Amino acid sequence: MKLNYNFAFLDETTKREIRRTILKAIAIPGYQVPFASRELPIAKGWGTGGLQITLSIIGPDDVLKVIDQGCDYSVNAVNIRKFIKAMTGVETTTDTTKAAIIQTRHRVPEEPLRQDQILVLQVPYPEPLRLVEPSEEETRRMHAEMDYGKMYLYLYEDILRYGEITIGARYPVLVNKRYIMDPTPIPRWDVPKLNMADNLFLFGAGREKKIYAVPPYTTVEPLEFEDFKFRVEDFSGKACYKCGATDTFLDEIVEDGT
Repeated sequence: MKLNYNFAFLDETTKREIRRTILKAIAIPGYQVPFASRELPIAKGWGTGGLQITLSIIGPDDVLKVIDQGCDYSVNAVNIRKFIKAMTGVETTTDTTKAAIIQTRHRVPEEPLRQDQILVLQVPYPEPLRLVEPSEEETRRMHAEMDYGKMYLYLYEDILRYGEITIGARYPVLVNKRYIMDPTPIPRWDVPKLNMADNLFLFGAGREKKIYAVPPYTTVEPLEFEDFKFRVEDFSGKACYKCGATDTFLDEIVEDGT
């Protein structure tokens, strides 16, 4: 039995609502815009926010790439790619340079993206202030008043304990000199790629029902102090064991028998 679905699965009213939310997010960089997150045939927490964004903006002529922690062939990436292709019939690719829309989890591609490309990031926890404030009502007030003292105090206490800021992923950033934003659990290596980029970044949190964005040529500054600057991971003296690259993010992989 053949089932007929609407193009890109979601109904047109839902897609219009999500696109309006995206436009508001682009107009206010770093601001978390609420939206009515729909039910999808995957569980919330496995990329439903990013998937709803992709399904709402993709067109029949677009080329899609989906990655999970930088890999095209992880289970999450393969299943999402297969679902989108089944619902749209669009061409898919593993080549970053050929993709119009790239949906990703926990990584920003190493290749610099162009103006005609959109990077959609899956977001597990959109609120950067949740580290220091459990109340949603209070975090909204803090964002409205730009009251970010607690976050800077958190970073300062980290320095007192360990001698440096130890946050690895989800490093808080200041967008357009206004909102503190959670860049998703990307490594610190990827954070500078958000600053003054040529492409559009869209962030979707399905479980938390939030969408936010970083438009092209927008300042994205990691939080730091004058005497304790932000730094990326140090891979000095190390290289990729497959290709020998020394200018990319390196991930430790433990193999059986090693």
